Amino acid sequence: MVADERGSRARSRGRRPAGENTRAALLDAARIEFTERGFDGATVRAIAQRAGVDPAMVNHWFGGKDGLFVAAMEIPVSPEEIVHRVLDGDPERSAERILRTFLSVWDTDGGGALAALMRSVATHEEAARMMRELIGRVIFGRVVSAVAPDQLELRAALCGTQIAGLAMVRYVIRLEPLASTDHNTVVTAIAPNLQRYLTGIL
Repeated sequence: MVADERGSRARSRGRRPAGENTRAALLDAARIEFTERGFDGATVRAIAQRAGVDPAMVNHWFGGKDGLFVAAMEIPVSPEEIVHRVLDGDPERSAERILRTFLSVWDTDGGGALAALMRSVATHEEAARMMRELIGRVIFGRVVSAVAPDQLELRAALCGTQIAGLAMVRYVIRLEPLASTDHNTVVTAIAPNLQRYLTGIL
């Protein structure tokens, strides 16, 4: 009996079974690691270690670090797909594709997790860090690196002002008429300035 109890306790301190509790543990660990270390600094191994599971479970449940970030942020479309859509065409029309992709993704559920995150950024550093990673590195960092001529970090930050501002007004404050304005009008109004941030003279 004592041996069984010791074995049971040892197993309870070991790796979690590959079930839903493993997935939940990985999501919790990922949010902490992404917040503390950023997207680039957070490693699959460190996330898995914090969750108490084998690193292979990250691929099993999420297909890799990108997929885990998407799940942790509750993004309905992977950042890789967003970046692919934006870069698929004339660089001088990248802003239009950014806005159309942004609107098509987030309008489906009224902002969803993005709106929740935006509500938290002013009072929670963790939320602010996740938003910085999402806008500055995971999405705009990749887009700017591909199309911008110079000052990559500044351009990514400036692009972030447009998208974060649009998200706040459209999904959190819900300021009319912008909250319900059709996509074409939003794109026509905002794209020229966003395009200047991407490829124009600053």
